[in-house]
Amino acid sequence: MTSISNEETPVNIPQDRSLLLVDDDVPFLNRLQRAMQSRGFEVLTASSVEDGITLAENEMPAFAVVDLRLEDGNGLEVVAAVHEARPEARAIVLTGYGNIATAVTAVKLGAVDYLAKPADADDVEAALLAKSGEKADPPENPMSADRVRWEHIQRVYELCDRNVSETARRLNMHRRTLQRILAKRAPK
Repeated sequence: MTSISNEETPVNIPQDRSLLLVDDDVPFLNRLQRAMQSRGFEVLTASSVEDGITLAENEMPAFAVVDLRLEDGNGLEVVAAVHEARPEARAIVLTGYGNIATAVTAVKLGAVDYLAKPADADDVEAALLAKSGEKADPPENPMSADRVRWEHIQRVYELCDRNVSETARRLNMHRRTLQRILAKRAPK
């Protein structure tokens, strides 16, 4: 009985560093763009499924980071377009709404990894450049549970156009409790 080690598995990481970022959270998209550019990637950005597919077909990037839920549709359509335009491209899916069925679908469409938001640029780079069949190393300094909760509340608050009552309703939280959380500094 023979086994194949990771050393025997061919690593299929593209040589060029062209990267397509697709996310409708523009401040996050801009931060990730700057961070990935500082890591040597040539970054293209899109904030919709339509723009992401157009860039995937025209530019054929070597890497892609795509948000799952976009205002005009499902980010998996962009992943499929990236994989169709350039089969060796490495795409990862970012989402705040993860579930196993979606992760399986993303991998079937060509994604190499599936990261939960909020993910930082180090996590993204590690996932994009991980060897085939190998998981990226866990982060050295992961966010605390309190910080993840705070980030999620801030994201929903922004998506609700900074409306406290609507945010509290969507989070199933008392409005005054939410106001106290929003008045505090971000946890570490």
